[in-house]
Amino acid sequence: MSIRCTVESAFFIAWSFLEKSGELGPPDASANIILDAIEAQLKTGDRRTLMLANRAIDAYRKHMHQGRIQAESQARHG
Repeated sequence: MSIRCTVESAFFIAWSFLEKSGELGPPDASANIILDAIEAQLKTGDRRTLMLANRAIDAYRKHMHQGRIQAESQARHG
């Protein structure tokens, strides 16, 4: 499988999962987070589609969680 197909498949898996679970945020930002996570893994040599997707989901969740913590902190501290 080519790298392009691997990226497309991993992205589709991660996107579909997050969409079905109701966790997907704004499309452009969500796509960038997912793609950045997949790209970072590819740079380490990982080419396993399902692993790329699962780690992209984890990275997305972590990113969103950190964003919520920062927003809450800013709201408390003005």
